[in-house]
Amino acid sequence: MFQGKFEVKDFVGSVSEKLITQSKTSSGPFDPKPFIRTFEAAVDRLIAIRKDVQAKTEQLEKSVRVAEREYSRKMAELNKGFEGVGSSFATMESKLNEVGRTAIRIGEELESVHIGRQRAQAARDLIDYYNQFSRGDTTRLDALKKEGKEGRRQVAVILRRLTNVAREVDLPIADKTRENIDKYCEKFEKDMLYLFDKCYRKGDPKMMHHCAQTLLDFNGGASCVQVYVNQHDFFINKIREHVDRYDALWSIVSRPDESPPRTESGLAELFGEVRETMVQESQIVQAVFPNPPLVMQVFLQRVFAQSIQQYIEQLLNRGASISELAYLRILQLIHVETSVLVDDLKKHELPSMIPGRSSSLEAAEFRKALANAPSAAHSMNATTVSAMLEAAVEELFMPYTEGQKYLDRESKSLTELYASLLSNFTQYHMKTQREKGKTSMFDRMVDRLGAAAANTSTTGTSTTSAQAAAAIMRIGGMMTDRALERTPEEPTHEEDGILSVDTAEKMLKWHAEAVGRCVELSAQNDVPKYTFVLLKVLAEAIANSYLEVAIDTAYARIESSDPKVEPNLPTLNVINSVDIICHLWQRYVNVALFPLAAASVTIRREMSVFNNQSVSRVEGATNNLLQRLVDAIISWLSLQLGKQKKNDFKPRNDDQSFARVNTEPCVACCETLEKVRDAAFHNMSGKNREVFLSEVGVSFHSLLLDHLRKFPVSATGGLMLAKDLKSYQDTVTSFSVPSLLERYEFIRQLGNVFLVRPEILRSYITENYLGRIDASLLKPYLAQRSDWVQFENRFNESSEMDDTVADVTSKGLKDRFKTARLSMMMKELEGLKLGDGIAVSIPSGITNSFSVGGRS
Repeated sequence: MFQGKFEVKDFVGSVSEKLITQSKTSSGPFDPKPFIRTFEAAVDRLIAIRKDVQAKTEQLEKSVRVAEREYSRKMAELNKGFEGVGSSFATMESKLNEVGRTAIRIGEELESVHIGRQRAQAARDLIDYYNQFSRGDTTRLDALKKEGKEGRRQVAVILRRLTNVAREVDLPIADKTRENIDKYCEKFEKDMLYLFDKCYRKGDPKMMHHCAQTLLDFNGGASCVQVYVNQHDFFINKIREHVDRYDALWSIVSRPDESPPRTESGLAELFGEVRETMVQESQIVQAVFPNPPLVMQVFLQRVFAQSIQQYIEQLLNRGASISELAYLRILQLIHVETSVLVDDLKKHELPSMIPGRSSSLEAAEFRKALANAPSAAHSMNATTVSAMLEAAVEELFMPYTEGQKYLDRESKSLTELYASLLSNFTQYHMKTQREKGKTSMFDRMVDRLGAAAANTSTTGTSTTSAQAAAAIMRIGGMMTDRALERTPEEPTHEEDGILSVDTAEKMLKWHAEAVGRCVELSAQNDVPKYTFVLLKVLAEAIANSYLEVAIDTAYARIESSDPKVEPNLPTLNVINSVDIICHLWQRYVNVALFPLAAASVTIRREMSVFNNQSVSRVEGATNNLLQRLVDAIISWLSLQLGKQKKNDFKPRNDDQSFARVNTEPCVACCETLEKVRDAAFHNMSGKNREVFLSEVGVSFHSLLLDHLRKFPVSATGGLMLAKDLKSYQDTVTSFSVPSLLERYEFIRQLGNVFLVRPEILRSYITENYLGRIDASLLKPYLAQRSDWVQFENRFNESSEMDDTVADVTSKGLKDRFKTARLSMMMKELEGLKLGDGIAVSIPSGITNSFSVGGRS
């Protein structure tokens, strides 16, 4: 009952189970006495059990304490025993160490004696062999050589030593002995090479390895490596005589609009064979030669110097015979493919030199022999295959990229492409300007290029700029004598002389390809310098030979145009094309070229200065063209205003006057202004458009000021004048130039002075915009009123009274309006006398207004 887990509830239930059953069967009242007796007996029994358990527990605890004391005693005895054993072993170990040190000293002494004995034996043998050679006796060496692999290895070591000894001995018979030794060495080497060649043909790598190791011990093994490389099938069966001239590559490689070729069939086949051969050779070389890296370097050097270089020369000669672009594209293709090949070959890097085995008698001396072997020592410190490949690639392309050779070719190719592209364009503009009979910037550019080309031929030296000039002069047809020889049968067309964004994009695309080749083919530290040179070529073509030529022709057309003919507004198309092309050009320079020069602060700064100067020249030429166009427009408007009839604003027939909306000069001027506006909105944007239209508006405003004081105006004519001025104002308002609004509002109010009744005229001219102008400046206009004579005296008397009354306040008013924007714009009206009238003034502020940054 008391085994396992004890539960009080279960225990009480089991004890009282029968009593509960009897109590339930009994019909009388509950009787607790049986339960009490049962529980008392159970409690007594439990107390007795507890006493027994406690007694047993105390007895067991005593037994455990005795056992623990006995255990502790035994453990202490065992510890003492182990300590004694440990001290015994320590004593034994110290004795063994002492004996070992003694043995080591004895071994070192024995080894020293053994080495001395070996040296003495080797010296005796060398002397004996030397004496035998002096007598012409080689029987002993011949016998040793016939003993097999180990014998041949020993003969190789002995002959190498004898060769060294023969060089040092100075005896009467030394020369003859040395000659005998050299002959025998030569015969031994030939025999080993013959054996190596025989095993090579049979495909026996083990014997080939033995021959290679023996020759390595003999003289470094260079001759063995040469035999292996010279007889390799790759150099015998893989010779390419000619380039495939029918490859599709050659038909497109010289087309600048086609993408550069990415592969050439013969080169791809050759490089594929090199990769396959390398995989095979890396396994063979490791199995045959004791110095695999050195052998593989010799093999790869032969591959690059013979197979690859010969085929590359054929490809480049073929490309050079087609064009400069073809040559450069083929050179880049070769460089890219070769770089990929080198990366693949680097994956087959071979382990360092494998030392050969030697007999127990010759072990130490053999190691010493290996260390003293000429080529062996070199192979121990030789460059890795990866480093050799890098050097081979550099040496392969050095003849094509060294010095200025590559850059000159790149510049020449670009200038030829640009000159060919712009040939018709150049001829058209040259013909156009010569027909105008004017010298221009185009002629100055021809003179400058001619001087540069002449300098090249005179001095005999060639610079990039001079070559570019000569190429443009030669291909673009810009030489003076050639121009004179041109026949009428060579017509030019209008579309040839139009600036084209597509043409500019082509120029930038070709230039980007050239810059990409520079990055690929040139050294990293030369990239900034080369980029700067190519930037100059681009600027010479796109700015001087393209944009400025078109601008100058447009300028010459305006200059030679008949002033009685409406201005040529399509000139703004040239401005628009210049603006777009300049933005493309500068975007390309900032994104593609400037980052390439970041490595050189000096060149980066020079590039920035040069680029800014080039852009400034284009902007200056454009400003001059715009100014000349504005002058032409204003001259035409002035001509139209000059057609105003004397009585247009003093009509006789009022009915006809009211039937007419505007005068003919007004209609003509408004039509011209609308054409100017439409052309400007179509071809210009941002600040450039605003400044151009502002200049036209301001200049026309000055014309109107002069125009209004020339014609008498009646009351009915004032209505006609008001209609004209309102049309002018509405047309100029459509320019969307805020600075012109107040000017033309002033013109409208000035025109209203012809409509106001005489009695309120004085108050009218002192209000609004007119009030900001001295009244004396307005009298030339008031004098054109048809009724001016009738109230002039009354007006002047009123003016004198007003001057007296307003004397105190006039200064304050003038001060208040002094800084007004309108008074600043009306500056040309200030200081004029009544009798002098108002002069026409055409500002020239547009000269420095146009800029590439003016677009939005």
